[in-house]
Amino acid sequence: MTWRRMPLIAALLLGACVSGGKPSEVPPLTPPAAWRGNADAQRDPVDARWWSSFGDPVLAQLVERAIANNPDVAIAAGRVREARANVALARSQLLPTLDAGAAGGHSRTVSAFGTPLNQEFLQPQVVAGYEVDLFGRLADSTEAARQAYLASEAAHGSVRLAIASAVASQYIALLGLDARLQVARDTLAARSESLRIAQSRDRAGYSPKLELQQARAEYDATAQIIPQIEGAIRRTEDGLSQLTGEPPHEIERGGALRSLAVPPVPAGLPSDLLDRRPDIAQAADQLAATDAALRAARKRFLPQLRLSASGGLAISSLLADPITLWQAGGSVLAPLFAGGRLRAGVEAAAGQRDQAAFAYRRTVLQSLREVEDALAAIGAVDAQIALARHQRDTVAEALRLATNRYRAGYSSYLEQLDAQRGLLNADLALVSLQTDALTARVQLFQALGGGWR
Repeated sequence: MTWRRMPLIAALLLGACVSGGKPSEVPPLTPPAAWRGNADAQRDPVDARWWSSFGDPVLAQLVERAIANNPDVAIAAGRVREARANVALARSQLLPTLDAGAAGGHSRTVSAFGTPLNQEFLQPQVVAGYEVDLFGRLADSTEAARQAYLASEAAHGSVRLAIASAVASQYIALLGLDARLQVARDTLAARSESLRIAQSRDRAGYSPKLELQQARAEYDATAQIIPQIEGAIRRTEDGLSQLTGEPPHEIERGGALRSLAVPPVPAGLPSDLLDRRPDIAQAADQLAATDAALRAARKRFLPQLRLSASGGLAISSLLADPITLWQAGGSVLAPLFAGGRLRAGVEAAAGQRDQAAFAYRRTVLQSLREVEDALAAIGAVDAQIALARHQRDTVAEALRLATNRYRAGYSSYLEQLDAQRGLLNADLALVSLQTDALTARVQLFQALGGGWR
């Protein structure tokens, strides 16, 4: 039998022994040519430090501290280290092994003539072993470990991106709460003035007692909003502290909500998304790892060739000179019956490959949806902001007119009260929309991969 016939024999054995393990068919997936309703989106790639585009240095510092100190990021980095070591371990199977040992001692035995034999002996030796990777099983195992390592690196990028997005969203929410708190305090000050006027008019007998009670009720209702917002601010600060890997503490602000810059929309093409998102890269690398693992599992049905050699010395007090000892040889191990263990291993590897293939498809579909949802949210919220600003200006003008009419005695306090309620609601709604608009851009940056490569 010549070595050139070994691949043919291996193919015949593999086809005869492995009837299962065929991966399932995964439907093809083609990204759309363009995003829906994305006429204003730019084609520029996402900056790796996209959080700097909001123009707030404190936000940038918080994100960078979180990336450096967050425990989840550190755990992901530990997984990368473990996967890198697994690659080195798999590669070591392709190299020969070399061991050294020595045996020695003192013995007393009986010779063939019935006389005692006392000896002191020492036998050092060196043993070498090597498995010839005839059919590439070890190489496939190494490739599976390498792809798993690449997947762990991509997973590390996914965690970093998720933490950066969470910090940016929480910081924007914090500034939004600050703005809501300022609206509540301004409204409380205005209602404090209305209460003072109502008290003065009541003492002078110019208005009924009902107006005073209404003014007091509205003042108390507005005052209740402030501690609610202050509690939300504390909870948001605690969440940001945890994200940055620090105990709960007060978070510094770089400015107000209105001072944040509104970044442009860098959507690009749907086909570019496959190279931009770390979770897609992770799913692709995991799929490649399961492909290699499946090939390695199939090749376990094929013979394994191992070479071995050893050499040493036999040193004894019964010998005049040391004796050189050596041995060289090889062995071929071909599985004949393993109770279905090898076939079950192939089926398990095929099942893992199916899971990875459909997980990749799911990840791509999910990523396309997330970008579309973020783009739709940006368009909808921006349109709402324009209407909310117009509504707020209209309500503010109505409040001015109602206040003047009330002070002149042309209308009841109820008109001014309704206008005050309307302005408070309009201001709070506008702050919420501005917060949502900035948060939607953070979600878009995350959906586009955050500049990961």
